[in-house]
Amino acid sequence: MKLTNLLSLVAILAVATSCDYQKNNTIKQKDVRKGDEYVYGVHPDSAAVQSKLTYDAKPELEVKANAIREKLFKGKAINQGN
Repeated sequence: MKLTNLLSLVAILAVATSCDYQKNNTIKQKDVRKGDEYVYGVHPDSAAVQSKLTYDAKPELEVKANAIREKLFKGKAINQGN
C-alpha cells in the first residue's frame, strides 16, 4: 500500500513539474542579431532572407537518399506513413 502511494505521489510530482517546463527552458541573454533582416526578415511575420535561398539539385544525393530509405524501410511503402 505504501509503495502504491509513493508511486502515485512521484507520478503527480512529475506531471506537476512538467507543466512549467517551457517557462524555465529559456536562456536569458541579449539577442545580438535583433533587427537583423537576414535572420528575422523585414517584419516579424515575414520569411527571413536566409530561408529564401535555393540550391542546385544534386542527383547523386537523391540516389544516396533513396538507398538509405530502402535500407531503413525494406519492403514497406514509405509514402503511406509506415
